[in-house]
Amino acid sequence: MRLVKMTCLVTQAFSKEALYGLTAQMRRAAISMPSTLAEGAARSSKKEFAQFISISKGSLSELETQMLIAAELEYMSLEHEIFTHLDRVGQLLSGLHRNVKI
Repeated sequence: MRLVKMTCLVTQAFSKEALYGLTAQMRRAAISMPSTLAEGAARSSKKEFAQFISISKGSLSELETQMLIAAELEYMSLEHEIFTHLDRVGQLLSGLHRNVKI
């Protein structure tokens, strides 16, 4: 959920032109991750939860791609700390996925 907050803060600085396109997509992808995990955790089986973790990992990849696009458009720097957090969340999701699939 910290990544959601960071995404919202980062995108506040984006141009008005980006507001309804890239900004909205980034925020949706960020919000989707913890929401999908919560939904999956409420399911009745580990297999279902693992599937929702995979979906959450997909949203993370989508967000990372959008962050790279934002950097390419010079809305933000590739050195921004959010890229470190994206990597860390990816590691955490991968570890959770491995443990749930066992």
